[in-house]
Amino acid sequence: MTDLETRLDEILAGMGSTVVALSGGVDSSYLAARAHRVLGDRALAVTADSESLAEEQRRTASELVRRLGIPHRFVRTGELADERYRRNDADRCYYCKAELFRQLGSLAAREGYACVAYGLIIDDLGERRPGRRAAEEAGARTPLVEAGMTKADVRAASRLMGLPTWDMPASPCLASRLPAGTPVTPEALRRVDRAETALRDLGFRELRVRHFDRTGRVEIAPAELERLADPELREAAMAGVRRAGYELAVIDPAGYRRGRLSEEDDASG
Repeated sequence: MTDLETRLDEILAGMGSTVVALSGGVDSSYLAARAHRVLGDRALAVTADSESLAEEQRRTASELVRRLGIPHRFVRTGELADERYRRNDADRCYYCKAELFRQLGSLAAREGYACVAYGLIIDDLGERRPGRRAAEEAGARTPLVEAGMTKADVRAASRLMGLPTWDMPASPCLASRLPAGTPVTPEALRRVDRAETALRDLGFRELRVRHFDRTGRVEIAPAELERLADPELREAAMAGVRRAGYELAVIDPAGYRRGRLSEEDDASG
């Protein structure tokens, strides 16, 4: 066991009991697994169930807790009932996480858990993350940050634990596929989810489908982009996006790059 893992285990043990926010991503999955290893049934993993959760992440979270025997439940969150969230401005993530931590905090208080924790890592500290402000206001703990763990550390530790999420590409909530100012609606989120599922069914791993009203713009990671040189696969990809509900599907020749949609929003502002 590495020094970082030892430190993390000490932090978790000192918490006594906790509710862990489990999105199904790399960091939250590792935190939930580690908390369960240290605290057993005194660690409850909770997944926010709303339209902004991709079906793949819902499935990943469910399979992880079943495989490891982690106590788990879904809680319905109502961020889409908040007009401030739906208008999709720069603070969208704040309103989403404020609702999440309100729900988790209430659950923890009601059922006797000492705190709420989530999978923030060192890498996240240098980024603008309105959701982190909501977490801080709610008093949520960040054990991975407290232990000094980076994304590389979490991936390596997840691999040693045999977690299937260790090499999973990053995948923020579905609302991140909508340009700033485009209203967040259940239909838009479902359309994105269906389109991305169709592409994953074709074997693509790291991708985004950007939602531009009737157009779905497909961004595939550069390492996988050459697969689209196959005319049949390219047409299958575009057909899958159209079946998801887009009138027009376009393949972005530049491929996927993290944060690109935010850069475009900044450039147009």
